[in-house]
Amino acid sequence: MRGLLCWPLATLLLLLQPWETQQQPTGPKCHTGPLDLVFVIDSSRSVRPFEFETMRQFLVGLLRSLDVGLNATRVGVIQYSSQVQSVFPLGAFSRREDMERAIRALVPLAQGTMTGLAIQYAMNVAFSEAEGARPPKERVPRVAVIVTDGRPQDRVAEVAAQARARGIEIYAVGVQRADVGSLRAMASPPLDEHVFLVESFDLIQEFGLQLQGRLCAINHCGFGNHSCEHECVSTLGGPRCRCREGHVLLPDGRTCQVRDLCNGVDHGCEFQCVSKGLSYRCLCPEGRRLQADGKSCLRCREGHVDLVLLVDGSKSVRPQNFELVKRFVNQIVDFLDVSPEGTRIGLVQFSSRVRTEFPLGRYGTAAEVKQAVLAVEYMERGTMTGLALRHMVEHSFSEAQGARPRALNVPRVGLVFTDGRSQDDISVWAARAKEEGIVMYAVGVGKAVEEELREIASEPAELHVSYSPDFSTMTHLLENLKGSICPEEGISAGTELRSLCECESLVEFQGRTLGALEGLTQNLAQLTARLEDLENQLANKK
Repeated sequence: MRGLLCWPLATLLLLLQPWETQQQPTGPKCHTGPLDLVFVIDSSRSVRPFEFETMRQFLVGLLRSLDVGLNATRVGVIQYSSQVQSVFPLGAFSRREDMERAIRALVPLAQGTMTGLAIQYAMNVAFSEAEGARPPKERVPRVAVIVTDGRPQDRVAEVAAQARARGIEIYAVGVQRADVGSLRAMASPPLDEHVFLVESFDLIQEFGLQLQGRLCAINHCGFGNHSCEHECVSTLGGPRCRCREGHVLLPDGRTCQVRDLCNGVDHGCEFQCVSKGLSYRCLCPEGRRLQADGKSCLRCREGHVDLVLLVDGSKSVRPQNFELVKRFVNQIVDFLDVSPEGTRIGLVQFSSRVRTEFPLGRYGTAAEVKQAVLAVEYMERGTMTGLALRHMVEHSFSEAQGARPRALNVPRVGLVFTDGRSQDDISVWAARAKEEGIVMYAVGVGKAVEEELREIASEPAELHVSYSPDFSTMTHLLENLKGSICPEEGISAGTELRSLCECESLVEFQGRTLGALEGLTQNLAQLTARLEDLENQLANKK
């Protein structure tokens, strides 16, 4: 983990290239059909001048990947702040050069952020036939790409729903300070294909190729002439047909047939059945493996644990990365046997303050825990890891919060997730947690500090510290955590937790104690004999 800031020379050289050189599309342009495309650009005062320039270059680069023309893709651009301004309508230009010239001449409005007003304008004006949009009878797809960096100052959900109901497909692109909830309220379903989060304006060019692929995909399947029996799926290479669940695609590439093997037999798969040729096989979700019976999925059934997760919600995490953290937490939940008698899970979020999202005793199933995790709202602000550790020690593992009594010998496990250096001291409460018998794990991402992770974690650090340089690559840590937290698969495999009051345990304890006492008695007898011998020797010398 040392030397994380030493970027490879090739990466630095790539970043130093002119932006437009980097943005040149490497894949094919969209030549497959017409499209009415309107860009809705946030030019509020929160968008700094150099950020606006980066967004301008992003538009120019994206235009060069599209098949622009009156009979192909028509492009319109509007910008908004407290008011809405048409940069150029759909029917204004047929040449890319004219569009680029208009974009380069764009002067930001630098006022408020009335995103709902901009959507209303796009719906009523920008996509009207008077502005150059093609008539609905021609079935040309209408697409709006909204690029914003902040929270709207007006309501967007209702007007966005009206726009979608009129056949406008909305892509919501949030940059840097964008509000995730507003993006989801604006975008068309499915949200994972229409909501994009970009960490900074400097990285918006990486999003360009993704959007190009989406726009090309709209063109491929947008006109109903693909002859697919069920569904057309668009790719940069052209359309391909896909069948609904429970069906398979026949060799003609268009017709679907019912998949009989998994649907027609009692396969007994716990999670998922997949047909393969003339047979079928069972699959398990990520983080769990198939047991020897070939049907059920292994969980930590032997490992009853009280697990408290401390999640960093500081501003350095960023909203889009916090969503990845929540997804990562739910992948941990997937390989645990969550139940009141099995594994109990609690979640605490910390920034400049600490908030218990839900205690150990609240939810009794994995589904309930995962739903609660997804509902957690990002705090933002500072990084008070020491305060979070204190809260965990003093409150999270109390019986009032759902922890089981110590007499039951249920392991208490704390997992701290952080992306940076703590703004307060962690040493006292990190040590106190381990003194209280809590097994501590530390997961660091990005700019997390190795020394702090090691101080938080239990020994040996190699088994209790995990690190990932990037939020998007955290999933590789799951195997390490599964092998550590899950006693079936980790170093504590086969360990049986028993009460000292059980009869077998008492007999075993008494046997070991009596054996030790007998050995001690023999040693004392030998020592006494030697002392007497020494005394006799001294007496003879006198």
